[in-house]
Amino acid sequence: MKAVVMAGGEGTRLRPMTSSMPKPLLPVVNRPIMEHVLRLLKRHGLTETVVTVQFLASLVKNYFGDGEELGMELTYANEEKPLGTAGSVKNAEEALKDDAFLVISGDALTDFDLTELINFHKAKGALVTVCLTRVPNPLEFGITIVDEEGKVERFLEKPTWGQVFSDTVNTGIYVMEPEVFDYVEADVPVDWSGDVFPQLMKEGKPIYGYVAEGYWEDVGTHESYVKAQADVLEGKVDVDIDGFEISPGVWVAEGAEVHADAVLRGPLYIGDYAKVEAGTEIREHTVVGSNVVVKSGAFLHRAVVHDNVYVGQHSNLRGCVVGKNTDIMRAARIEDGAVIGDECLIGEESIVQGNVRVYPFKTIEAGAFVNTSVIWESRGQAHLFGARGVSGILNVEITPELAVRLAGAYATTLKKGSTVTTARDHSRGARALKRAVISALQASAIDVRDLENVPLPVARQQTARGSAGGIMIRTSPGVPDSVDIMFFDGRGADLSQASQRKLDRIFARQEYRRAFPGEIGDLHFPASVFDSYTGSLLRNVDTTGIAEAGLKVVVDASNGSAGLVLPSLLGKLGVDSLTVNPGLNEARPTETADQRRAGLVRLGEIVASSRAAFGVRFDPVGERLSLVDEKGRIIEDDRALLVMLDLVAAERRSGRVALPVTTTRIAEQVAAYHGTQVEWTTTSPDDLTRVGREEGTIFGGDGKGGFIVPEFSSVYDGTAAFVRLIGLVARTQLTLSQIDARIPRAHVLKRDLATPWAVKGLVMRRVVEAAGDRSVDTTDGVRVVETDGRWVMVLPDPAEAVTHLWAEGPDDASAQALLDEWSAIVDSAGR
Repeated sequence: MKAVVMAGGEGTRLRPMTSSMPKPLLPVVNRPIMEHVLRLLKRHGLTETVVTVQFLASLVKNYFGDGEELGMELTYANEEKPLGTAGSVKNAEEALKDDAFLVISGDALTDFDLTELINFHKAKGALVTVCLTRVPNPLEFGITIVDEEGKVERFLEKPTWGQVFSDTVNTGIYVMEPEVFDYVEADVPVDWSGDVFPQLMKEGKPIYGYVAEGYWEDVGTHESYVKAQADVLEGKVDVDIDGFEISPGVWVAEGAEVHADAVLRGPLYIGDYAKVEAGTEIREHTVVGSNVVVKSGAFLHRAVVHDNVYVGQHSNLRGCVVGKNTDIMRAARIEDGAVIGDECLIGEESIVQGNVRVYPFKTIEAGAFVNTSVIWESRGQAHLFGARGVSGILNVEITPELAVRLAGAYATTLKKGSTVTTARDHSRGARALKRAVISALQASAIDVRDLENVPLPVARQQTARGSAGGIMIRTSPGVPDSVDIMFFDGRGADLSQASQRKLDRIFARQEYRRAFPGEIGDLHFPASVFDSYTGSLLRNVDTTGIAEAGLKVVVDASNGSAGLVLPSLLGKLGVDSLTVNPGLNEARPTETADQRRAGLVRLGEIVASSRAAFGVRFDPVGERLSLVDEKGRIIEDDRALLVMLDLVAAERRSGRVALPVTTTRIAEQVAAYHGTQVEWTTTSPDDLTRVGREEGTIFGGDGKGGFIVPEFSSVYDGTAAFVRLIGLVARTQLTLSQIDARIPRAHVLKRDLATPWAVKGLVMRRVVEAAGDRSVDTTDGVRVVETDGRWVMVLPDPAEAVTHLWAEGPDDASAQALLDEWSAIVDSAGR
């Protein structure tokens, strides 16, 4: 006997899950519903099966193919238009006309004994046997009445409660003789229960009803879909679960990594090659699909998570469904009954309320509170660039495919035959992405100079030597699982806002240039990169007095690429140096704030015990510098900026220093005391770089360990700042603690407030209104200056749904009061 599986329905009640996936392919415990149906058919010997398809038919065909993997023979009958339950089977008449056949839905979960059903049909000599079951709520189903012999007496499709006369319903499973096709008109919509069966009963044809025992669930609503998962996990339905039951009710598939410190409370299922980190709690009736990543601190309860989903740290998923390829970022919350479609982005700390539907390919911005369904609009900012180039979680937000498209868009902004310099840090992720970037550049008629693993300042300097631009890929500072793709202009500086917008536009439109075969770019690996860098550095930065001073310094390379430059530099400087952590550590391409602090404490101990003049600690890519004085005390980054400023200004006695507007106004006092002046810039490194290039600029810094040495370069360079610092200390004959002690204490406090994108403009308008007649500076954001000199600055973040606030006063208490006052203004406007 052959079988017919009806798999053509659109499943409109299950949207948005079925917006981009046919209902039969929806996974139940990580297997499509239809696969469970086909396995049931095979179990009862029904291996020759015709599948009727219509909505997204190609996806069904591509998934199951000819059925060989299941040990079955599958053929397909394609409907050009919906033909109804009977019309779709009539469409497959040619394959079914020779013998009795069984009809079953491809989107209902069941474990009925089909052999008993077929035997009943044959014993009764029926033309049609309808498989029936008893349900507590028959409103959504067709009710069927049978007599003592099993003969059908009456049908009623989807009754009201006033019409309910039985709890025995039609499951949509039938055994039929081919003569039934005589009652189905071809190529028009026809239904079994509404059209064919009433006609057969009118003519007295033998229609029987078989009441089956076992499990049956019509997966037609979100509630029934979630219930089906729970029923399989509870063992209420006899289906195969692909995996190993490592403890009662806890199923884990092949290749999954579950940390020993993860809390698992079954019944639950974790799919193949999923990764569950320590500190995660997964509770009962949760299904985690294939290749899903669940980060530490996440909580999942009764959640159905489809394949390739990223679940960020401390996110909370309860009673929801999450579609495939979706990214749920840190601390996001998805409530009971919510459904997230395929390939969505749920931003950090956002909340999706219960029963909300988010349709595929949508973005929910960070911090958003979503209480209505997101169907047409895409809520989120569309800009690629953030504070560090294009940043995101490796292989979640930043994939090789994205890197290729970004590099193609960047290449399109340049002339054919231009040269681009590429570089990376020492992480494996950066190495893999850089290879993708190089391929895309060459395919876009761009020659590539690949520096491989070098410090970021070296990449910038080498880019400025004849390249049209550069690309550096590094691990995001302090975020080990994220990467930054940084784009440089021909001077080695970050792209300007205008250039970023141009690249953004090409990327969004996918208007990539492609090279003809003869135009494919070349790939070169320049030699003596480090010697070239250090030679240029020593020629341009004043090192007089260093050899005579007899200084001893301790240098911590942080196991990063800064250590690659130091051997060729320290010997030429003529300074007594002790280098710690010089080797590359692929497993730690960046460091968290706690790791950095611990490293500085250890550096301080070494400096104090070795009686060195001071200690410096590079970040892993050599861009930023942290200081420890001769007593082993850490000089915080904001104080280190003032110390360097004091040293430079005292020696130069004229010129201009570039500082972001968020810097303490103590800097103005220090600069003025030595006859120099401050030029305030925006918080963008691009703006600081611009001023650093201008004639008369003698110094720049951002208060976060980034220093500009204009006589050598207009960008942040930790190594250049180190060389300049040695020279300054050698010539001034003062210790760092003495310089620090003569600079007044600053009292600047900072706070970040979540602000939805939609109200950022309103927030800034309210801030200006609240300023009244007080002095307002709009260099970057809005800085409001009180009459007593205290100031507060309000700045919306360009890449996240956040507003930053800074406040400075004569002491911490007054700065705190000012910060509280303006935080309340921002909060009230953002609600």
